Amino acid sequence: MPLSRALCLVLLAALVAGCQFDARGRSTEMAAFEQAQREGRDAGADEVGATRFLFDDFNGLSTDTLESSAVPWKIAATALVLHQHPGEPPTQAKLLAQLQRHGLFVPTAVANWPAGDSPAFARPMGLVSGPVGRRVPPFELEVATIGCASCHAGALYDADGQPTREAWLGLPNTSLDLDGYADAVLEALRAHRDRRDELMQAIPQLFPGTSERELGTLRRFVWPRLTDRLATLGDGDALPFRNGGPGRSNGIDALRFRLGASVQAAGDAATVSIPGLADRALRSALLADGLYAPADAVRLRPLERDGDHASAADQSRIVGFFTVSTMGVPHAEAPEAMPRVAEALAFLDRHAASPPFPGPIDGALAARGGEVYAQRCAQCHGDYAEAEGRPTLQRFPNRLSPLAGIGSDPGRAAAVDADLLARIRASTLGDYLAAEATRGYVAPVLGGVWATAPYLHNGSVPTLWHLLNPGQRPARFQVGGHALDLQRVGIAGVADGGDWRYRDGYRPWSDPQWFDTALPGRSRAGHEAEVAGLDEASQAALIEYLKRL
Repeated sequence: MPLSRALCLVLLAALVAGCQFDARGRSTEMAAFEQAQREGRDAGADEVGATRFLFDDFNGLSTDTLESSAVPWKIAATALVLHQHPGEPPTQAKLLAQLQRHGLFVPTAVANWPAGDSPAFARPMGLVSGPVGRRVPPFELEVATIGCASCHAGALYDADGQPTREAWLGLPNTSLDLDGYADAVLEALRAHRDRRDELMQAIPQLFPGTSERELGTLRRFVWPRLTDRLATLGDGDALPFRNGGPGRSNGIDALRFRLGASVQAAGDAATVSIPGLADRALRSALLADGLYAPADAVRLRPLERDGDHASAADQSRIVGFFTVSTMGVPHAEAPEAMPRVAEALAFLDRHAASPPFPGPIDGALAARGGEVYAQRCAQCHGDYAEAEGRPTLQRFPNRLSPLAGIGSDPGRAAAVDADLLARIRASTLGDYLAAEATRGYVAPVLGGVWATAPYLHNGSVPTLWHLLNPGQRPARFQVGGHALDLQRVGIAGVADGGDWRYRDGYRPWSDPQWFDTALPGRSRAGHEAEVAGLDEASQAALIEYLKRL
């Protein structure tokens, strides 16, 4: 036997025993785009930024991230299809249908694409994948992870409030259910734990062209480690923390996990509603409580569109570290991605202004609503002025509302404790940003508010009408794959006792879940004082104005 081949076999044995090496991959779509640039393709800055937002992995495809957030894509996808369609040939159409059930959105077009036709999508937005491998030892594996657009690209609606297949980069994906997706993959893998050969034979059917090297990697390396891991997991253990259902995320417990701290014991009390990204440059601190701010800047200060505002480069110093909690990137590697993150943020600055409301707007009523907004809302949510046919945010106060004042659920703010802050400061994150427990919530930017239901930081109120009428807020409501209520603005539904459920006959495009406001972190309280005394006419006018933002 030649020495080189013997050495490969020895190294492969070591690999199977425990993956004692590092390998990093690259998103297939992003690699192809960058190769085209090297070969002379003339892509402007906006197209580069939009492509990064959709397809860049930001160092999230590696053997490191396989231990945290990334998945061996072909095994996970094939198991998912076989589990839902036993005895049937696996197809890409069946796979996409299963992914869409969990709010992973496959659009026909991107409405705010900056140059020419938007890309075609063979898989959901933000689900990025690419090959990870080495020649010695022989190792090849397609790895997939969640990227920016999974959470921050949402579906648009038609004039009847029905969801369309068009997407808008910068809107929240209010249907994305990361818990449901992870639980479904775990259930499917567990069902095939003793059926390796059946699964391996189906992979080339679902993914024609899969190489023998990758199939060998899956059999000899991935499958033994995967089955060992499955033996330690119980129901609901697909993730070490919970995100809370459709349209929600849990960055705090995700960061705790990445930094070696124990996650909170109170279920998903730290979860928040995924935010929109309109007018991000007017935020002086990020996250619902203003946890992160640039290390060398005043945390909470007014910013202006034509004056002092945050640059994409400055905010990339913070956003670059979201890859740690979201994609499982080791915190020491996060700074490598910051220049690419800055390109994506610069695109958002220019093209993530909120989409126009799809239904009719009463101009006279909206004008009266603008007066109500100026009197009641502007001091926290910012000053708007007419520009290019609609109100545009000119100045944002970045105002913090203490918990006692706003009355909102304290779970998210309370989750930031001294241990987490100490870990952040001791990590690479501490060299680039300042973290602080603010014990309150920063009023959000309201651009595109009509498309961001449910409302409040924890997503506990289904429509703007319910927000303005605290006594009518439902105890439970459905969320996920929902239609848009064009009058009340938010999740279309009907009252049913104390619940707000979808209308009879409506078929949601993803699996809805019930949001129960009695659970920890999900209280529907908050914002009562700010809306007290608004009569019905003023409420209707204010809602009409908010449709224009």
